Amino acid sequence: MKRNAFYGLLLGVSLLTASAKQAEAKISYTQYTMPNGLTVILHEDHSTPIVAVSVMYHVGSKNEHPERTGFAHFFEHLLFEGSENIKRGEFMKLVQSAGGQLNANTTQDRTFYYEVLPSNQLELALWMESERMLHAKIDDIGVETQRKVVKEEKKQRYDNTPYGQLINVIFENAYTTYPYKWSPIGKEQYIDQATMDEFMSFYKTFYVPNNAVMVIAGDINQAQTKALINKYYADIPKGTKPIPRPTEVEPVQTAEKRVKFYDNVQLPGVVLAYHIPKQGTHDYYAIQLLTQLMSKGKSSRFEKEVADKQEKAIQTASFDLGNEEPGLAIMLGIANMGVTADDLEKSLLAEIEKLKKDGITDEEYRKLQNQAENDFVEQNQKVLGVATNLATYYTFQGNADLINTELDKYKKVTKEDIKRVANKYFTKENRLVIHYLPKSEENKTQESANKPGGK
Repeated sequence: MKRNAFYGLLLGVSLLTASAKQAEAKISYTQYTMPNGLTVILHEDHSTPIVAVSVMYHVGSKNEHPERTGFAHFFEHLLFEGSENIKRGEFMKLVQSAGGQLNANTTQDRTFYYEVLPSNQLELALWMESERMLHAKIDDIGVETQRKVVKEEKKQRYDNTPYGQLINVIFENAYTTYPYKWSPIGKEQYIDQATMDEFMSFYKTFYVPNNAVMVIAGDINQAQTKALINKYYADIPKGTKPIPRPTEVEPVQTAEKRVKFYDNVQLPGVVLAYHIPKQGTHDYYAIQLLTQLMSKGKSSRFEKEVADKQEKAIQTASFDLGNEEPGLAIMLGIANMGVTADDLEKSLLAEIEKLKKDGITDEEYRKLQNQAENDFVEQNQKVLGVATNLATYYTFQGNADLINTELDKYKKVTKEDIKRVANKYFTKENRLVIHYLPKSEENKTQESANKPGGK
């Protein structure tokens, strides 16, 4: 047993050393901008014979007209329909038959497409993404097909999933002015009402080289890769339409907001959402560590106290969505059997107040820093992770080199910073409280209100 323990200790030390070396290793890349405005970032890594080709367009749901919400997410789907040179339904088949995978996702701030392929298939991915950028097939058949797909996705992921409306309810109530007040899924009636001219205008405005960054990471030869990029992208014209950006400013919240939302769920849920600064600021990094403190892992505060000790919740979470503009820190819990939303809310708030009063321990601080370093290393261990991070840092903060320096920003956060931001942002005046309740409770409330003397 002693020998095994000794070997286990050696293994732990070696893993920590390897993690530290990886965190210190600089991720090299080449960045340039083509005459048509397309930014290109290349990262060469010959450790495995694969390559990730990604294109991030700086368009998300916040760029939509309030009466046409859901456009960015709809286009995420629509741009897989094919192109002038790729037959309808062949997009995925081409990549899969070449031994690769592909996908896309949309947030409130950007749309991201990628392929991961054997490195000898690099040209295939570059050609396909150029077709998406220049020759996408936007016609009645594709639009009608994707209308059905998006509606079905909304039913499955939002309408018919327990707590599926949670994100929608949070953002609809947390924001009054800034276009984060709707989520990327949008409203299906707006997609139904939109005309072909509106779809084409959206495509020609946002899916243009001067609104995109292409990141290629993996087993590449940079000279050959640049030649291929020039072959497929140099002739794509720069977009001529102005690219609109939101100019609204969300007013400072000065009083607590409270919302009750009833849905087909069995157990009550409680959400506490606090407005926080945009990413890249010192306070933002402190808040990220704070949210990890509250719910990341079995030893986190919500898990230890609210879930395990008090048995008030069967699940807790604490996170932010990493928005480009000022976003939200979201803390939530799903109540245990027999626990009311009021009781769960009190327990969650008590942990926040404890943090504001007492701060964090040295042990908790060391754990948070280790988690930040481990997350950083893990994200950059795969070529797709490197491609995603380079694209995100460039798109949101105009600085791809944050992939090498952002960890230092977490290290500069002190214990005192975490206590300070808790007191600055996690206040009653700055929060939205949502009680996500079973529909059966709504019926009881209505019955009580209808009784003589009821309110």
